[in-house]
Amino acid sequence: MRWLDSYNRKKMSAEEAVRLIESNDRVYVHPGCAVPELLVNAMVQRANELMNVEVIHILNMGQARYALPEMEGHFRHNALFIGGNVRQAVNEGRADFTPIFLSEIPSLFRNGRLPIDVALVHLSPPDEHGFCSFGLGVETTKAAAENAKIVIAQINPQMPRALGDCFIHINKLTAIVEADVPLFELPQFEPNVTNPEYIVAQKIGEHIAELIEDGSTLQMGIGMIPDAVLNFLVHKRDLGIHTEMFSDGVVELVEKGIINNEKKTLHRGKIVASFVLGSKKTYNFLDNNPLCEFHPSDYVNDVFVIAQNEKMVAINSAVEVDLTGQVCSDSIGFRLYSGFGGQLDFIRGASRSKGGKPIIALPSTTADGKISRICAHLKIGAGVVTTRADVHYVVTEYGYADLYGKCIRERAKALINIAHPNYREELEKFAWERHWIK
Repeated sequence: MRWLDSYNRKKMSAEEAVRLIESNDRVYVHPGCAVPELLVNAMVQRANELMNVEVIHILNMGQARYALPEMEGHFRHNALFIGGNVRQAVNEGRADFTPIFLSEIPSLFRNGRLPIDVALVHLSPPDEHGFCSFGLGVETTKAAAENAKIVIAQINPQMPRALGDCFIHINKLTAIVEADVPLFELPQFEPNVTNPEYIVAQKIGEHIAELIEDGSTLQMGIGMIPDAVLNFLVHKRDLGIHTEMFSDGVVELVEKGIINNEKKTLHRGKIVASFVLGSKKTYNFLDNNPLCEFHPSDYVNDVFVIAQNEKMVAINSAVEVDLTGQVCSDSIGFRLYSGFGGQLDFIRGASRSKGGKPIIALPSTTADGKISRICAHLKIGAGVVTTRADVHYVVTEYGYADLYGKCIRERAKALINIAHPNYREELEKFAWERHWIK
């Protein structure tokens, strides 16, 4: 327990700890539901003392006050994945967006492409050996902390102790701020049969479930469609999980014995992930649970690692898909909306898996029904996240289209068949005028 002396020497208030941040520093913030809000708020309180501080992270919860208009000149956010709390700042030019695969972000910190001056992290209390867990997310944070000049840790007894390649020793921390505070939660969508979006998501989930075989290993994100997929897996057997993140729905299927990881061909018996976005139920499940093994994103999202899981099923969403199979997921026209995340990592990993199925899922129209999301062509300015050559399955509430190995004529016909009926004639006319179909 000699590390205890070091621990006690490093303890201080949040206000004292963030005085280690200087103007022109690049500050990494632990993302997701693990955001160390006490440290972030203390940093923002120093705004008038700081200039040109770059705040960098992937999607996180909270207010992101450093991205507010009045913070311009003091802080500038650099989004590696755009969340709703910074989207306006990015599109108004007050914040930046760096397009990058989730699998490649840790290397940016290691190779000096994006050197980190200060890492703000949120950790579990140390164990008897002085090791703290990164808790709700190890993703890109472990690499940031290992390569930062200064590591400021918010240590919270409410942070679950995730296992795996998910630890940092007290000796690696520069400053410690103790805080017994609740964690951000992002629970599942509540069933609502009067909500048209919910009904559409359920239909999409049912079609995706048809493609999932017993013994498959799954990757899926969070949202109404992934939640719906999980609802339709109750009759499946021996499913496994290898995913960048999971939430409450996975926990429910584990409790029912549907997810047991026994047929996985890599990390058999283990749920492999790098972060969670969920409720207290998921956090309690994660705590000190040997069923769960957390690894950084450069491992979990490595295409060659993913491909070692046989029957790997990757389920990802899209903004729109054109008639040739191009997938836009990160923008609405020129308006930057999200990011690459792990979509292409898992689409390519699943496509190389024996018996794997890469799936793109989306409603056939926008929520108001006024725009077809199976479109003749992508909007001007739309970004292609998944290329037409990478796409295998596209799923809407009207079924699924298998595009792999298909020519443009076959693709256009298959996608028109799963478009909303109100737009099929218009799409057929466009394809016919370009001699894609006859």
